Amino acid sequence: MTASTGPAGRQPQPGRDAIDAYHTLLTNELGGESQHLLDAQLRARGLFFGERAICTVLRPRFLTPAEYRFLQTRGAMILRAFRKAHRAALADDGVLAQFGLTDWERLLVRDDPGFRDPSPVSRLDAFFTTDGQGLSFTEYNAETPAGGAYNDVLAEVFYALPIMREFLRGWDVHPVPARHHVLHALVDAYEQFTGRRERPRIAIVDWSDVPTYIEFVLFQEYFRRQGYQCVIVDPAEVTYTNGRLEGPQGPIDLIYKRVLLHELVERGGMDHPIIRAVRDRAVCMVNPPSCKILHKKSSLAVLSDERNAHLFDADEQAAIDASIPWTRVVEERRTTHRGTEVDLLPFIAAHREQLVLKPNDDYGGKGIVLGWEVDDAAWEGAIRTALASPYIVQQRIALPKEGYPSVIDGKVEVIDRMVDTAPYVAYGDHIDGCLSRLGTAALLNVTAGGGSQTPTFVIARR
Repeated sequence: MTASTGPAGRQPQPGRDAIDAYHTLLTNELGGESQHLLDAQLRARGLFFGERAICTVLRPRFLTPAEYRFLQTRGAMILRAFRKAHRAALADDGVLAQFGLTDWERLLVRDDPGFRDPSPVSRLDAFFTTDGQGLSFTEYNAETPAGGAYNDVLAEVFYALPIMREFLRGWDVHPVPARHHVLHALVDAYEQFTGRRERPRIAIVDWSDVPTYIEFVLFQEYFRRQGYQCVIVDPAEVTYTNGRLEGPQGPIDLIYKRVLLHELVERGGMDHPIIRAVRDRAVCMVNPPSCKILHKKSSLAVLSDERNAHLFDADEQAAIDASIPWTRVVEERRTTHRGTEVDLLPFIAAHREQLVLKPNDDYGGKGIVLGWEVDDAAWEGAIRTALASPYIVQQRIALPKEGYPSVIDGKVEVIDRMVDTAPYVAYGDHIDGCLSRLGTAALLNVTAGGGSQTPTFVIARR
């Protein structure tokens, strides 16, 4: 999560009673027993990101039914606005230009993928605001959302911990899984693509040396349990001849694309077998190149920019105003900030403490500059960088904090951590499933080497 963060404050928790009850039950003895089992299960199930365990805490994320429903309803309204922005971009070159696509991306995004949604599988990145009554969506991962299989398996692990045996006596605890939505979205896209109801041969495609490889294995095992043929394929292993895309183990009908498009084009060019097969409609790929429009961080600038207000109805605009932080593409122009007209570049230079600079299309926290963590000279350099390549500037937001327990030197210690809420999206229009990430630094990003994942549960008192 590349957060646009402000001073962290403790979030009022409607589920505070559940958190307090869990922590009260977690004695040093029970904590040690639970930690031992958690460590063993992480190793046995391969729940690692590279060499690091994906979970370093002993409590799941708890959401009340009301919080989860609010996440779904507000997210659905924001997703509706994103879909309108995508349609407008394909219909109007002036709107498309705001997304900052490269030349090759502008070429590919206009190709018809053979199904309705540009991002059948995606993930929003958000924070519950510190008043406990709102949400701020800071990014939209519309290309290759990760973590769903990790989350589902980690939820299974937590259900079996000794501490949960005690906690479940007083609380209903329900997971919010994601893998089934990924499978349904893949198959639905394939059926639209072919016009037939049949089981495709699925290939999960990414480089073999990425640190998320174990998640591909988890998805592969899940797909196979549901009766689908599934292989994991490195893009360097595929061939495209006589209208057929093949990997080392045979023909590929459906690509579950985890490789980033810009890496695929950088390494293999526009003549890469996958690119050619997708453009020829010889293979179905989810997500398709058209996803790049909304995946750009500038998609949030398009939603929040006053010049695009005419694209959205009153309900969508109200949701944007409430839940999209002020975001603009970094460029020389005049714009508005909280109702006041400003000259953008001087405004950015003068308000370092309240702003974040983000590259338009990168991941793992690369290139992010948090204005309050650098001096004026470094900020000026960051602005020059942002003018030389596509960047956005985004309003700093306040991050919520929650206490999460860990076993340190044999004792349970509860440490405040910042909490990121990253709900999964199916078919581009509804939320089901949620990734929760924790960190003690303002940049909450597992890829960048920090933070922890923990499973998300919806809870209610028995």
